[in-house]
Amino acid sequence: MKKIGFLSFGHWSASSQSATRSASDVLLQSIDLAVAAEELGADGAYFRVHHFAQQLASPFPLLAAVGARTRRIEIGTGVIDMRYENPFYMVEDAGAADLISGGRLQLGISRGSPEQVIEGWRYFGYAPAGGQDDVEMGRRHAEVFLDLLKGEGFAQPNPRPMFPNPPGLLRLEPHSPGLRERIWWGSASNATAVWAAQMGMNLQSSTLKADESGEPFHIQQAKQIRIYREAWQAAGHAHAPRVSVSRSIFALIDDRDRAYFGHGGSSDQIGNIHDLRAIFGRSYAAEPERLIDELRADEAIAEADTLLLTVPNQLGVAYNAHVMESILKYVAPALGWR
Repeated sequence: MKKIGFLSFGHWSASSQSATRSASDVLLQSIDLAVAAEELGADGAYFRVHHFAQQLASPFPLLAAVGARTRRIEIGTGVIDMRYENPFYMVEDAGAADLISGGRLQLGISRGSPEQVIEGWRYFGYAPAGGQDDVEMGRRHAEVFLDLLKGEGFAQPNPRPMFPNPPGLLRLEPHSPGLRERIWWGSASNATAVWAAQMGMNLQSSTLKADESGEPFHIQQAKQIRIYREAWQAAGHAHAPRVSVSRSIFALIDDRDRAYFGHGGSSDQIGNIHDLRAIFGRSYAAEPERLIDELRADEAIAEADTLLLTVPNQLGVAYNAHVMESILKYVAPALGWR
């Protein structure tokens, strides 16, 4: 069995070709898509987070709304850029959203992706401490966030409070037990995967990774997952970790599928992001029989326990529900995922 969910980038555009022409459209359709995914039997509804862009940003209002409208499906992010976050306020938001959902939050956090603006986190009031860069600042915010999620008291209570305090130091509220074990780190390298394991976070690995060996993307990603699991075991954590990978996968079932995605195969791509030589994984689009054979050869999907299907959200709720249903019905059973 493999958990299968969707990952939405939450784009909107005023274009007449887009089913999401405003932020309101994206937010409301994201809720509807999560409801549809749950009804289809999918396991997760995950959302990207980008700032200064016509995409989903601050995730917690959306996560709470999805939690209130669904009953079973996991609800998550992929990923929250910790350079922009106040860990203290984030703990309160995350705790509230998790309690509303009944403990179904699966929060992916990380340093984030290339930005729309130069050093956008500075506009949010954050700057690296002396001797640090923005990457180290993001990790530091993550470390504080993880520590606060333990729910231990740390703040000295007022001797004359407005409301009675429990004894001892105070923690942030609302506290959601168990959320600490449902935090994921979005890793683009083997080294950060090891760090995530040492910190006791689950692993999110997407369709982009540092090109560390020149091998095909799925082989490098599978090695990253194995390195992560070895580091997890060495760290001695008491519970088992989870690992997700994301893919663009389309089963060509009808004329709409062939019109949108039936234009030939794709392959891995190499590119540079700032000073990082990165490898970008291929997309999959084929008739179910061929798709099954191609996916069976993807080593990283085989290694992961969770697969996130990146969906073209601007094509609307009905079509994206069809995309998920096609995978769940025609592909997943033949691969042993269902």
